[in-house]
Amino acid sequence: MRKKQAERRLVTPDPKFNDILVARFVNCVLKEGKKHLARRIVYQAIDTIENKTKSNGIDVFRKAVNNVKPLLEIRARRVGGATYQVPTEVRESRSIALAIRWIINYASDRKDKSMALKLAAEFMAAANNEGASVKKKEDTHKMAEANKAFAHFKW
Repeated sequence: MRKKQAERRLVTPDPKFNDILVARFVNCVLKEGKKHLARRIVYQAIDTIENKTKSNGIDVFRKAVNNVKPLLEIRARRVGGATYQVPTEVRESRSIALAIRWIINYASDRKDKSMALKLAAEFMAAANNEGASVKKKEDTHKMAEANKAFAHFKW
């Protein structure tokens, strides 16, 4: 390899919960540099969960992200002119990034008044192993399972 691998930047924990996962989530909700607004949306979503379920909102949030994290994904590999869908294991940091991305995308597709309410609904659904983001994970795993025959192309 000619170039160095880019080193991962450390994410500073968020001020309210002192949690790195929440900080990463806030950074993904962030649009046009408005971090204060992104924080307010995520914190309101966690508060809404606490009001609706009468349980710790941050625990529901963590459980939701863990339920959406994929273990396998498929990658396209070209071998002799043919492209194969090769199932590969997902690194921990990438699986968290995918889970966060899926939750935000499917929350924004929901029909609700505000983004905070949409996120809260998606968190609660994902924590109960239901909802669109969990379905996306299951579909990804099914595709990886279906293409298990090409696993030997992994390198």
